[in-house]
Amino acid sequence: MIIERQEDVTDAVLSAMSGAKNARFKEIMDSFVRHIHAFAREVKLTEEEWSQAVDYVAKLGQLTNDTHNEVVLCSDAIGLSTLVCLLNNGNEGNTETAAALLGPFWRMHSPKTANGGSIVRSPTPGAPLLANCLVRNGKGEPLAGVEVDVWHSSPVGMYENQDKEQVDMNLRGKFVTDAQGRFSFRSVKPGCYPVPVTGPVGDMLRAQERHPYRPAHIHFLLYKPGYKTLITQVFVDKDEYLESDVVFGVTKRLVGDYKKRSDPAPSPEIFGEWCSLDYTFVMEPGEATLPVPPIK
Repeated sequence: MIIERQEDVTDAVLSAMSGAKNARFKEIMDSFVRHIHAFAREVKLTEEEWSQAVDYVAKLGQLTNDTHNEVVLCSDAIGLSTLVCLLNNGNEGNTETAAALLGPFWRMHSPKTANGGSIVRSPTPGAPLLANCLVRNGKGEPLAGVEVDVWHSSPVGMYENQDKEQVDMNLRGKFVTDAQGRFSFRSVKPGCYPVPVTGPVGDMLRAQERHPYRPAHIHFLLYKPGYKTLITQVFVDKDEYLESDVVFGVTKRLVGDYKKRSDPAPSPEIFGEWCSLDYTFVMEPGEATLPVPPIK
């Protein structure tokens, strides 16, 4: 098709792509082209702005490596990751859901850890934390044999792959629920932290006059054949950034009850002031799949 005016461009592209045999792929690409062309027309995108946008996308890829994923971070910071999560869990976000975005720091092959064991693998100053969790199905029945990946930042707000002071796999562990659907672990209470701001995502946040902080939280990934993989986070209540999470990941269901305690802990390894977390996860029937790790 020979282009005579700007209105012809969209139809020409859609026509050229019409031979795609994968129906879902065709549906997505057709909609993408229509929307991005409409966007360019709506804002009257200049050639200089287009060039800046292309450069921005290139930098996202250039700054993505084995320990950092700038592309996922950008998706998080514009709310796309959370939107896709809610569209696919909890009746398309119309009911409260315990699902949340994966984030850019999940790693495959966390160390297998016995129930009640510690995921603190190098000296990590902070308030001791004891988490007792239950996994059940929608009928309230306990689910045994669920593999649970746990990972979180240190009290100073850094994941171990960002911090030379932490050993590999610090504050990461994999558990299996017992016959009562329970798992527990010892750690330290996580802290809030800023997302990386040295790349294009940081440039965007500064231009929008947004802070880069996430409220303190612990990540969980629950996997069991026959059930939809549950990826979620449990946030520290009363954190100052709960209402303004830079990646829009906080829902009411995900705010945990991190209780400050001074009574004797049930674990001899914990003494003095400590913190407890009790939380129940609900898994839905579905396909058990694991996501592609954003970092190695």
